[in-house]
Amino acid sequence: MARLRDPHEGCPWDQQQTHETIAPYAIEEAYEVLDAITRKDWQAFPDELGDLLLQVVYQAQLAQEAGQFDLATVARMVTEKMIRRHPHVTFGPDVLGDDVAEKSVVEGQGDTHAQTALSGKETETGEASIAALPGQWEKLKEQERRTSAAQGKRLGALAGVPPQLPALIRASKIASRAARVGFDWPEVEGVVAKVHEEMDEFSVELAAGDKARMQDELGDVLFSLASLARRLDMDPEACLRQACDKFTRRFEGVEARLAEDGLSMQDQTVETLDAIWNEVKRTEA
Repeated sequence: MARLRDPHEGCPWDQQQTHETIAPYAIEEAYEVLDAITRKDWQAFPDELGDLLLQVVYQAQLAQEAGQFDLATVARMVTEKMIRRHPHVTFGPDVLGDDVAEKSVVEGQGDTHAQTALSGKETETGEASIAALPGQWEKLKEQERRTSAAQGKRLGALAGVPPQLPALIRASKIASRAARVGFDWPEVEGVVAKVHEEMDEFSVELAAGDKARMQDELGDVLFSLASLARRLDMDPEACLRQACDKFTRRFEGVEARLAEDGLSMQDQTVETLDAIWNEVKRTEA
């Protein structure tokens, strides 16, 4: 990367890049890694991981040129963080006290998770309870946030949730952080009721025809759905990806049925397309 960035013999495109211009590629490459995993394409997987790693190397090179830090600093800091947040590995499972197990019972994980977390800090095999570990991780992150606050940095339950996250992931993380400090419905039925409430409010604005208000209320609907997914211990992004894959598969099925008869989708009525859609749907059942 240093060679590519060399001002005299490097690549003209790489020479012009900044932290900001290459930042979007990190997101793109991360999703390509996810795609390879989802498709179980183990041949493409290492290639995609390499592309993602390149983004880390690239950003570190830019920082080194600016005299901020280098790749070795990145590796050292993440190593220190992993040691700091895994005291049960460094110092043994006894560091996971009962209070840590209780902290792992975050609203939204479900009764089974809660019972597992409270069943004790050790399993029958004597290993640290897996259910207690998320509580330990979050407790240590909270300590780090308090340390940052003591140094004059902003402290709050929602501090540290990046605004640049995909909106559904951000919504889920915000709801999870809020639940951690007690801002949540005691039962999942309350979250479901909130979804219906937000849909009703959206319907009012839809009837009024105010697009700005519709956008605001539709955002509330999406946020409540992300919160419901979080409460059910589901990833809202994964849920939506599954729905997108399902729609794509069925849509292509409709196209294939029409192509068999020499027909095009544009020439069909909505009723005809809906009937074919339902046929394709039934074949999947």
